[in-house]
Amino acid sequence: MTTAPAGFPQRPIAAPAIPRTPLARLRWAVIDTWIITTRDLTHWFRDPARILAGLLYPSVMVLLFGYVFGSSMTVEGGGDYRQFLLPGMFAMTMMMGIGETMTAINADANRGVTDRFRSMPMAPSAVVAGRSLADMLNSVLDLAFLLICGLIVGWRAHGSLGATLAGIGLLLLLRFAVLWVGIYGGLVIRSPETVASLYGMLFPLTIVSNTFASPDAMPGWLGAIAEWNPLSSTVTATRELFGNPDGGGGSWIADHALLMAVAWPVIMILVFFPLSVRQYRRLSR
Repeated sequence: MTTAPAGFPQRPIAAPAIPRTPLARLRWAVIDTWIITTRDLTHWFRDPARILAGLLYPSVMVLLFGYVFGSSMTVEGGGDYRQFLLPGMFAMTMMMGIGETMTAINADANRGVTDRFRSMPMAPSAVVAGRSLADMLNSVLDLAFLLICGLIVGWRAHGSLGATLAGIGLLLLLRFAVLWVGIYGGLVIRSPETVASLYGMLFPLTIVSNTFASPDAMPGWLGAIAEWNPLSSTVTATRELFGNPDGGGGSWIADHALLMAVAWPVIMILVFFPLSVRQYRRLSR
């Protein structure tokens, strides 16, 4: 308990007591997480240019690769290229979200916002959990918009309703996994310039996959890297669930794409979630 400086009314100021029971601590963490989530969402909605850019970028990519480059592309095993492309674009958009997460976390850390949160009597996990929840809600909107764009350009999900929902679930699972990579990177990297440079490297990472072309059409060593890219497993699995052309492939990783589309994100979450929480606790006040 503290008192006000001289010249001000001497009123005692007491911090709220930290809950002690497991149930009370859980309720405390949930409330604090939602407060951080609404704070991040408020910042997002107050920046319409950012929203517009986030929605337009994948749409432009669909038009560019689907119509400009797509006219000269063929699909291994046959099939329409846009039907092949769109599941890859869905997964690529989820993967690229790592850069936005990393930038936002890094900006808060550099402005002292993160240290300010740490000085408050709030649940230690609330800041990173709130950020992840806000990013997931943003990603649902991004994916919904991109699905609508896909329908406009002629893409269709030919699988059952359950398979289609499972494919959407895999895309969101990938986003949930990579956002923890982004949270950890934003906490570890202190320089905004370094974050911007890493953001630019995400595009080549998504290119070396089966997003735009089958790994069978690449040189052997590059095709092997593309097949073992975690993004490729999600892309192949969603193509299968949506009933879209998958571009062939007969390797173990391609034949077990559905399994690996779950395994890769789970591994990333198990690794980077505890690292993110620990790094947040280790930040200097």
